[in-house]
Amino acid sequence: MFGTNKSRSIDWLVVGLGNPGKKYEGTRHNAGFMAADALAEKLGISVDKLKFHALIGDGMCGDLRILLAKPQTFMNLSGQAVDEIMSFYKIPPERLIVMCDDISLEPGRLRIRRKGSHGGQNGMRNIIDMIGTQDFHRIKLGVGAKPHPDYDLADWVLSHFTVNELKLMNETAQNAAEAVKLITAGNTDKAMNLYNS
Repeated sequence: MFGTNKSRSIDWLVVGLGNPGKKYEGTRHNAGFMAADALAEKLGISVDKLKFHALIGDGMCGDLRILLAKPQTFMNLSGQAVDEIMSFYKIPPERLIVMCDDISLEPGRLRIRRKGSHGGQNGMRNIIDMIGTQDFHRIKLGVGAKPHPDYDLADWVLSHFTVNELKLMNETAQNAAEAVKLITAGNTDKAMNLYNS
């Protein structure tokens, strides 16, 4: 564990990206929040404390203590919360997992990576800019591509899932939560083999 004060020691930071507020619940851009909620439920973590510009909660994932965070800054400024948490708890980038939406994947699909570019996802872009590296784990949840080229991207990612898509997304969020458990236990390859589309 990091540091000597056990009450302050966090082994992993797991961040779900989305936009705060009822208005954005069930929208494509909030897939990361859905995955964070699924993980919180599995691990019995209450993500309800407002600190570092995020809703946070901590608990055990196996033998490791994780901090689960849902930035409340709106998507494009997600890096502010991530940077503050990492700085406070002295969490290195290799102990960061970010879960977010991906329009290049169909609903129901996951893509797990150890590192990589932001891929056009503005929350991810801001995190990379703020923490100064792209060498951190990410779990991308497919939300589907724009229905036609002229469809405004912002309108698309802020649109709501259909009933059938939402069923798929709930399953995907559960899979993302299971993938976090594998990654934090040191089994990233297994997570990729199991869940990558």
